[in-house]
Amino acid sequence: MNKRAPVQRIPARLLAHLRRWRRMGARYVCEYQGRAADPKKAFARLAKAVFPGTDTKVVRHTFRHTAATWLMQRRADKFEAAGYLGMTMKTLESTYGHHHPDHQSSVGDAFSKKGRAA
Repeated sequence: MNKRAPVQRIPARLLAHLRRWRRMGARYVCEYQGRAADPKKAFARLAKAVFPGTDTKVVRHTFRHTAATWLMQRRADKFEAAGYLGMTMKTLESTYGHHHPDHQSSVGDAFSKKGRAA
């Protein structure tokens, strides 16, 4: 059995789009001709349309890696990012921590200090 995805807060920018789509008549997040559509098939069609004629393998999980990288680059709180992504702090830090702007900053600072080692 797969683990359940964590409950996630919808970011404000995405929520604005969802509300606009709702005003325009959309009833489902993923729909085709007014009926609920299979998100897996919809994503496969989208990837094929964006990367026509290539063997580029883009899967939905790719976006999890992108989100983790962006969260680290933007100095997101690691505890909240790990919860949002549904991974442990250890996994987040070991896999994506090097993308954080503060990664090893104290090491660089230590080498930049003047003086002798004790």
